[in-house]
Amino acid sequence: MKNPTGYPFTEIAFAGALALLTLLAPELALAQASPFSTGATSFQTNFLAILTPVAVIAVMALGLAALFGRISWGWAAGGVAGIVLVFGAPQLVTWVRGMFAV
Repeated sequence: MKNPTGYPFTEIAFAGALALLTLLAPELALAQASPFSTGATSFQTNFLAILTPVAVIAVMALGLAALFGRISWGWAAGGVAGIVLVFGAPQLVTWVRGMFAV
């Protein structure tokens, strides 16, 4: 019996199997991460890894300067608050996005 479509049976079977796979496993087709998201996460990880020892040294320097009366305690508290904001930024972004349902 001749095939009415004119295509060989193997091409029709392959196309049918591919369509079935696409319909049964859509999460595999959409499982790719955004390149921007991957790059931003990598940058954040590297930035915080570099900034951690710098922040420790800055807190020690601010504390010593405030202890010896070279700067006011307000500057020391401001430095510590800035460090808290830098290291708490991912949690703050998650919190704000949750508030606005984004």
